[in-house]
This record gives sequence, C-alpha cells and structure tokens, in this order.
Amino acid sequence: MTSRRTRDVPSLVAKAREGDARSVARLISLVENGDPALPEVAAAMAPFAGRAQVIGLTGAPGVGKSTTTNELVRALRESGRRVGVLAVDPSSPFTGGAILGDRIRMQDHTADPGVYIRSMSSRGQLGGLSAATPQAVRVLEGAGCDVVLVETVGVGQAEVEIASLADTTLVLLAPGMGDAIQAVKAGVLEIADVFVINKADRPGADATYRDIQGMLALGERGPNEWRPQVVRAVAAKGEGVDDVVAAIGKHRDWLESTGHLRKRREHRASAEISALALGTLRARIGDLSGGAALPLLAARVVDGEIDPHAAAAELVANL
Repeated sequence: MTSRRTRDVPSLVAKAREGDARSVARLISLVENGDPALPEVAAAMAPFAGRAQVIGLTGAPGVGKSTTTNELVRALRESGRRVGVLAVDPSSPFTGGAILGDRIRMQDHTADPGVYIRSMSSRGQLGGLSAATPQAVRVLEGAGCDVVLVETVGVGQAEVEIASLADTTLVLLAPGMGDAIQAVKAGVLEIADVFVINKADRPGADATYRDIQGMLALGERGPNEWRPQVVRAVAAKGEGVDDVVAAIGKHRDWLESTGHLRKRREHRASAEISALALGTLRARIGDLSGGAALPLLAARVVDGEIDPHAAAAELVANL
C-alpha cells in the first residue's frame, strides 16, 4: 500500500493544484498519519510554498473563534481570494478521539470550490495546534490557497504556538472573560498582532477595550515597531468583520515594508525543521528503548553507577 501511495503522490499534487478537494484531503491525511510518502509530498509541494498569507486565530473557549473564522472566509471570498481553513479541535486524553465541530459551524462554505475546510485533532499536542499543522499549511499553499486561516483549540494563557506559524495572529477576547489584571498578564496576550474584541454588543465591551489599550500603552515600542490593533466585532451578526480584515491588511503591509514577513517565515521554517529532526530522534530513541541499551542505562542510574545526564549522553551517542 505504501508503494502505491508513493506512486500516487505526483498525481495527487497535480489534482490538488487544480483544486480537487479529495486530493487535498488525501495529502493532508498522509501528513497527519506520518505516511512514508510524506517526504515525497513535501518535495512536490516545496516549489509552491510561501505564497499564502497565513492568519492564526486563537483565544479562550467561547469567544467565537469559529464564528469569526466563518465570517472572515466570507469576507475574503468576496474579495476573490481562495481560502483554506485548518480548524484544530482538542482530542480526548483518554480515548484520543475528538469531536471535529468547527467544520459544522462553517457549513455555509462547503459548496464553495474556492474554500477548503479541514478539521484536525490536536492528538494530545500542547500549544493549541496539531503536530501536523505546519505541513498541512504547506499542502494548502501548494493547492493554491491565497489565504490559510488556522484556528487553534480553545487555549489558555501559555499556549502560544500559533505565533510561530502565522504571519498575522489574531487573539480573540470577549467581554466578561476577565478583569484588568488578566489584560497585563504574560502569555497569549503578548502574541497578538490584532486583538479582536468579539461579542462587542455585550455589557463590558468598553471596559475590555480600555483594558487592552491600557496594556498596550505600558509597552515600549520603537518608531518602526508594530503596535497591535484593537478591533471590535460582533461576528455572529457579521459586524466589524471588515475592520478585522482591514487590520490584517495593515499588519501585512507593515510586515512587507519592514522585512519582518521574511523573518517570520524563516523562523517558521526553522521551527518546522527542528520539530521534524526531533521527531526522527524520538523515533530512534524509541527503537533503542525496545532493545537493551535503555534498560541497562536505567538500571545503572538506579544503582547509582551513573547519573541521568551521563546516561542520556551515552544514549544519544548511540543514535
């Protein structure tokens, strides 16, 4: 089966480039499953990488990420751009399963050939993304998407991995999600290029807006540094979405004019290379774990003959 899939890769890539949704789905499945054909997929997609604008959306559960994503797709399609969506849902720590519900909320676009929506399970990966997300982004780039929207799982304050993947990161907030102290805490609020105060028709929206602006005023920025935009929206009613798109466009212009777009993408590629290399090393360590080397080292550590650092160094030396 592996050899058949490998032979199919050029055909799958060609069909994906033509907009065939089933071929795109199969390629992303190869990525998610760590298929042996993955290096061939990556090589075939490499000439088309780096052409899409990658926009990340993150925020706490319940702030309206899926609804906002849905409305952004609508606005981007009205401007004629082809859009890909990767919606990451949390997986169960017990069964490993996931309810991929974000796609249900975006059914308005399922019949649009200019939109590709894929729900992905986090598969226990921390940081709000799936381990396969960066390579899935490359598949959508290769499939001709002008914009790729990456919606994370509902994240906490420390889950900031999306910032290393996206060109522009949107952090969604909602009134009543916390007081002014929350607005100055480190973590997810620090990664925002654009703050979107969603559900802005609710009481407390003005206070949330002031808190975020106050937080931004505390930061020191040079004359050429980006100051995150703060936008109000009511995504469920389609209100404020154009302002969000305008803020994204303004950030894109800044990235291109300052050279930061290239820097961000090089950082993204570096992180992806490191993750793949670490995955290979983990696999090799797993192979060693099945042999005698690791148990013998563990026994020596327990007996006090060697410390864990020295044991780890010896294990790595045998890779």
